[in-house]
Amino acid sequence: MSDTVTKGGPRTGAGRPRRGAGANAGRPHAALALPAVLFFAFFAVVPMVLAFCLSFTKWNGLGNPQPVGFANWQKLFDDGRLTQSLTVTVLLTVVSWAFQTVISLLLGVWAAGRQRNRAILSAVFFVPFLLSSTAISLLFYALLDPNFGIMPGDTLGSTNGAFLAIVFVGGWQFIPFHTLIYQGGARQIPEVLYQAAAIDGAGRCRQFFSITLPQLRNTATTSGVLMVVGSLTYFETVLILTQGGPGTDTAIVPYLMYEAGFKSYDFGYASAIASFLVVTATALSLLLVRLSGFGAMRSTREGM
Repeated sequence: MSDTVTKGGPRTGAGRPRRGAGANAGRPHAALALPAVLFFAFFAVVPMVLAFCLSFTKWNGLGNPQPVGFANWQKLFDDGRLTQSLTVTVLLTVVSWAFQTVISLLLGVWAAGRQRNRAILSAVFFVPFLLSSTAISLLFYALLDPNFGIMPGDTLGSTNGAFLAIVFVGGWQFIPFHTLIYQGGARQIPEVLYQAAAIDGAGRCRQFFSITLPQLRNTATTSGVLMVVGSLTYFETVLILTQGGPGTDTAIVPYLMYEAGFKSYDFGYASAIASFLVVTATALSLLLVRLSGFGAMRSTREGM
């Protein structure tokens, strides 16, 4: 028979594999992503484009926006508060990333065990993530109240205390989410690697640093990008806990945007701050992906 099916897939009459045969095996059709693409475009891309356009206008929320060219952007880069807000935002991002990564990594690796008690505790750990940021901030605001709270002294009245409170409250809410990410990543590590390491005499500590951490590099990059973007967009926690205080010591960039838009009613300038924040967050995310080599990684399970 001239046309036969041999190992390796369908072949043409010349005995060569058919172009593209098996290349997309097991992959869903691109049309299945259309609802998600439309949702993202309508609720993310369109608002960002409108905000960017609004940054070239002057508008107080009433009437029609008046074009002002690059006046809002010039005002942004001449604003001395922007430098301070950027410094606080970057410091908050770095400290939050370090704090959340260490704890969520250790908890995620521990929770990856198959024991029943670990599964139950993992479900309990996930509860804070189910609460809203506003509810959590109000809860900790009451707990840190200098008169009726559980902490001695005015924690939110000092610069260091207010900053650490924001870091802790944000971590308390989002560490469970990143723990779940690390838990899923740790469970994908082949057990044979640990068995081989145990035969060679490697202990748990050596296995963690030589097997677990390298295997979780891809997961750590994903978690890190989410942490960076999340830290750059903190708002409810700062608004409720400190309102940018004491003074302006915790006035991060999103809070500066809130003041411009909803206190000064200068929505054009607020849109310029928002656009600047989007560009900065996107650039940092791409830089993190590039430096980590995330884009060059390929799953060993791809195509299965």
